[in-house]
Amino acid sequence: MNMYKNTLIIIAIGISMAITSCNNGGSKKSNAGALSGNVAERVYVAPGEHDEYYGFISGGFSGQLAVHGLPSGRLFKVIPVFSVDAEKGYGFNEETKPMLETSFGSIPWDDSHHPDLSQTNGEIDGRWCFLNANNTPRIARISLSTFETEEIIEIPNSAGNHSSAFVTENTEYVVAGTRFAVPVPQRDMPIEEYKGNFKGAVSFIKIDQETGNMNLEFQVLMPGFNYDLGHPGRGNSHGWFFFTTYNTEEANTLLEVNASQNDKDFIAAINWKKALEYVEQGKFQEMKTKYAHNVYDESTHAASSEMIKTVKVLDPSQLPGLVYFLPTPKSPHGCDVDPTGEYIVGAGKLAAALTVHSFTKMLEAIDGQKFDGEAYGIPILKYEDVVAGVVQNPGLGPLHTEFDGRGNAYTTFFISSEVVKWKLGTWEVVDRKPTYYSVGHLMIPGGNSRKPWGKYLVAMNKITKDRYLPTGPEMCQSAQLYDISGEKMELLLDFPTIGEPHYAAGAAADVIAPKSKKFYKLEENKHPYATKSEKDAKVVRDGNTVHVYMTMIRSHFAPDNIEGIKMGDRVYFHVTNLEQDFDVPHGISMIGANTSELLIMPGQTETFAWEPKGEGVWPFYCTDFCSALHQEMQGYVRVSAKGSDVPLKWTLDGE
Repeated sequence: MNMYKNTLIIIAIGISMAITSCNNGGSKKSNAGALSGNVAERVYVAPGEHDEYYGFISGGFSGQLAVHGLPSGRLFKVIPVFSVDAEKGYGFNEETKPMLETSFGSIPWDDSHHPDLSQTNGEIDGRWCFLNANNTPRIARISLSTFETEEIIEIPNSAGNHSSAFVTENTEYVVAGTRFAVPVPQRDMPIEEYKGNFKGAVSFIKIDQETGNMNLEFQVLMPGFNYDLGHPGRGNSHGWFFFTTYNTEEANTLLEVNASQNDKDFIAAINWKKALEYVEQGKFQEMKTKYAHNVYDESTHAASSEMIKTVKVLDPSQLPGLVYFLPTPKSPHGCDVDPTGEYIVGAGKLAAALTVHSFTKMLEAIDGQKFDGEAYGIPILKYEDVVAGVVQNPGLGPLHTEFDGRGNAYTTFFISSEVVKWKLGTWEVVDRKPTYYSVGHLMIPGGNSRKPWGKYLVAMNKITKDRYLPTGPEMCQSAQLYDISGEKMELLLDFPTIGEPHYAAGAAADVIAPKSKKFYKLEENKHPYATKSEKDAKVVRDGNTVHVYMTMIRSHFAPDNIEGIKMGDRVYFHVTNLEQDFDVPHGISMIGANTSELLIMPGQTETFAWEPKGEGVWPFYCTDFCSALHQEMQGYVRVSAKGSDVPLKWTLDGE
């Protein structure tokens, strides 16, 4: 019995020591003693403390972007981008509906894969995040001040916008490549005539350095291969862009067999500075097309959609020096450029080794015209003249590589479920750690820039299996955090993610957090239906259309009682949040409204439309808990018969 009590005492002391250590904040490591090896302590962020890094993780088939803290793995926000979102009203309120317009009409749900962060001089600058829509080709720009989607541009002449969004090192361009070759321009033709007739497109979207606004400046029309992933050159290779290709066989059926025949596919090297010269010389085709450009105006708190009808197209077979092919084994997926810009890593999914090309050798081979034939007029460089080195027997199923800025590279291996660390220049494998399970992409904050923060690595796994409690046939997706600050990698944490993440981008919090917007200034609100004072709240009828100019503040609406609405009316509620304090949003939901609800930030105006379905008195209320009197924040709308003589009236300040 005494032994049992002593055991309990020892356990209690151990637990107490662990809790005390965790609660010591910044001094916890120095006081941890024997607990210093506890990995849980190294990802613990004490109450009131902040994470070191932001991780922006793609939502895959959710079409969204998730913001996680690192090292804690905590989910901070889900940013709606290519999908409607009831929590925030995105795609439901009248202001954001235009954001989801395309040449195919409104698309409420898409597939997002690859975020990338804006850069200045090759370093992450904390201004914008760019994200691709895969199914209906689009690129989005998300403000890292508001963490909201500000712009979406559709990509014409493209299908399966997979190899995007990737940013040049001064954010001159966001570049997007097509996965599926298609007839360009689109037309009715036999699928069996694919070879030589279908094309791919690589799109260069120019970024305004002040506003971030996007413009599709030109496209390079490529042979009908599949373009998988890409990365920009940096340093000496700035001005070039590199894309992996597969299906150089140009198969159109049973691709797992027919697109895996060639020993080598290609990395396409595109000289975009040369492309600009050709554009300036007028050596392009002005192709008729149709694509949507959607912009959210922060001053009016509203989006607009414009349909554009032409695009400039360059043909590399007619423009010397624009594109070269670097042979790369075999069905390569990842295409990654190290921080110096010298090494281009191609990860052949079916290759037994990792191939690394040299940018210097590539230029020498071009100057010496060391070509091994051509493909559709594009020179193929000789493999042995461009290879810098080969990482032998690294693992099975290589996919993607990132860098820590200390001369090390890290590659994921899907089949052998591991992350492998190897040395640039010597090509020596120095460490490997298992993942759980079937890892796809990985992310080191800043790992695709000139200056990575080489402390943590996030692996994004495709299969969860036994990592979490079961939730039916569909399990949550899994990410894993590794400490890479030492010679050996250490697995610290599993955390679930939204949708199926493909890629992620990360940055130090101190680059992004100081620029975060706290609230919208009422005096800068230029929404056409903004109501900046309760005394200006009103209801206006224009035939069968009724506009309600409404305000909200803790803890009431103005007006809060409205009468004179009639069956057959379409009622627009234009609601302005008068708060000018950080983190005091209000919500509004109206019974029978098809918008779900609105979530309105301080100083912002949003609109929802309501068409009454029956006579009666119908309530609305605040959906975001805002004060101790949140429950009292409600109102009523009286709906009368069509043709009724009930006058339009409303109450303010309890009148």
